[in-house]
Amino acid sequence: MTSLDSYAITRKWPASHPDRIQLYSLPTPNGVKVSILLEELGLPYEAHRVSFDTQDQFTLEFLSISPNNKIPAILDPNGPDGKPLALFESGAILVYLASKTGQFLPADAGGRFETLQWLMFQMGGIGPMFGQLGFFHKFAGKDYEDKRPRDRYVAEARRLLGVLDQRLQGRDWVMGDTYTIADIAIFPWVRNLIGFYGAGELVEFTRYKNVARVLDAFVSRPAVVRGLTIPG
Repeated sequence: MTSLDSYAITRKWPASHPDRIQLYSLPTPNGVKVSILLEELGLPYEAHRVSFDTQDQFTLEFLSISPNNKIPAILDPNGPDGKPLALFESGAILVYLASKTGQFLPADAGGRFETLQWLMFQMGGIGPMFGQLGFFHKFAGKDYEDKRPRDRYVAEARRLLGVLDQRLQGRDWVMGDTYTIADIAIFPWVRNLIGFYGAGELVEFTRYKNVARVLDAFVSRPAVVRGLTIPG
């Protein structure tokens, strides 16, 4: 293990446990993907809150490992070849941690790539579309008189939920009997859509019974319960 002192981010968020994975995040749908996986894996880690209220995400220290100024980011003191590794982008972090531990990502090539396609489905579709819908329904966009932008994202959110609902027909999880990083990526966003964004009625969420069923199973997992509140 190499010292983390050379990383600028540790000057703003000092590592009390430099031998552990350092997590820089907030309990948002993207942020909790990583805290949930860390909890599921049981890996030692130290969580640091990147406060949007004080615009921590734009500080030079945070930008030094997350140049896109988005949470979450991690700094693993025990990365490949025993060297520290800094990563941003929640999807990349999920793949890295799953690969590092050999958990929640199938070992066989077919299962691995099928899981990754559903991870990309979240990264490229569910996350951006649900986020835009949240803006137009809950935040500043709700004051726009022209509802066409909102309705565009409502229609796309319904379509995406339909794709997911069909996939979950007869399956316990996205990949069948096996719980994977695809579930960890997708369901925090579904939870946020109908919870924090309050858009359940707008997207007619009751139509998607398979999605609702698996969401209930997801939020009942002890590691998920813990991960949803990290960092506190």
